[in-house]
Amino acid sequence: MMVLKDMYMKNYPAPFFLVLSLSPRLLAHTGHGGSGFVSGIGHPILGLDHLLAMLCVGLLAAKLGGKARGGIPLAFLAAMLAGAILGILGLSFPLVEFFIVLSVVVLGCSLIPLRPSLPGISGAGVALFGFFHGNAHGTEMPELAQASPYAAGFLIATASLLASGVLLGLLVAPSNRASHLLRFAGAAIAGMGLHMWMG
Repeated sequence: MMVLKDMYMKNYPAPFFLVLSLSPRLLAHTGHGGSGFVSGIGHPILGLDHLLAMLCVGLLAAKLGGKARGGIPLAFLAAMLAGAILGILGLSFPLVEFFIVLSVVVLGCSLIPLRPSLPGISGAGVALFGFFHGNAHGTEMPELAQASPYAAGFLIATASLLASGVLLGLLVAPSNRASHLLRFAGAAIAGMGLHMWMG
């Protein structure tokens, strides 16, 4: 592994150092500065793991179609709010970071098959992941932030990301070429999740 890294640094130094400089900013849960509302908005958007998972949920909802277009995002939001409330109250769960990274891998993989999974199974999985994302939001709330504005901020940001994923999925659905790109994007997101896991 070290030999490969040294070869990459020798042949491609600029991209290597660019990735190194960006990775802490991308993978860290940022957005904790400012007021409670601003901090709440920043937390889902500036954390790459949260961002990718929520976009995948929206894309999966669009892929499933029908009532799942609204039901899947609502299941994520409801479970996330429940987890956040417990986190704000000081109740954190073990393996939260593990489940957050796992959600990126699993949700990315869910976009790869041509035939979507059953909505009920997808909804249960999405709700489970939403709970752990919410618990992370709640436990990482800044000490000076007020709980209600903070929760409102990350709920609005999350709903916006979910809606963006659904809209993007609906835009690409009619095109066979775009659906192949969506499958490729799912594989790439799952790969990024594995990279976070290994890192």
